[in-house]
Amino acid sequence: IQQKRGKASPTYRAPGFRYFGKVQYLKITDKAIAGKIIDLIICPGHSAPLAKIKLENGEITLTLAPEGIKVGDNIKFGPGARIRKGNVLSLKDIPEGTSIYNIENNPGDGGKFVRGSGTFAKIIGKIGNKVVIRLPSNKQKLFREDCRASIGIIAGGGRPEKPFLKAGKRYHARLYPKVSGVSMNAVDHPFGGSSHHKGKPTQSSRNAPPGRKVGKIAPRRTG
Repeated sequence: IQQKRGKASPTYRAPGFRYFGKVQYLKITDKAIAGKIIDLIICPGHSAPLAKIKLENGEITLTLAPEGIKVGDNIKFGPGARIRKGNVLSLKDIPEGTSIYNIENNPGDGGKFVRGSGTFAKIIGKIGNKVVIRLPSNKQKLFREDCRASIGIIAGGGRPEKPFLKAGKRYHARLYPKVSGVSMNAVDHPFGGSSHHKGKPTQSSRNAPPGRKVGKIAPRRTG
């Protein structure tokens, strides 16, 4: 199994031909650009539903859909936009305590943080030209004030709570079966082989080469 990774077999190949497109923000502009939601899409490449937006200039763009929006709603990108679900603003223009998602790490990168279904972050405070944001992991992180984010909570919350019920459902979700390393042959996994059962250390270095980088990767503690 380890050898099959990276060989472009269908098992490990992402179904990119089924994706609807890239989710990212528009280029940074000096004035707000308005658009209307013309469709809500379920995309296999994203855990959250996507909103298909037609802009004033006729262009079509995709964005992550927040809770509470519907087809026909208007969305604005850029300075001057109101604090409303789905609108995209710079962090410096968003008040403290606001729920946000799809936060840029660097201005213009299109959004890197908080993109999973049902997730949101909160603006905790502002220090100079930096903004303190509490992420869904409860970790606090500093962002530049000219990075952009969307207002609201991403739709699709509660998605992992629905039980699979059948092994076949889990199989089709590509989560099952997951073969344990110790049950493989020695050639297939560092933990494999049946000629000895002393065991191998489950920790591996952060710099371990592919094939050996299995188990607990550079753990701070075990047990």
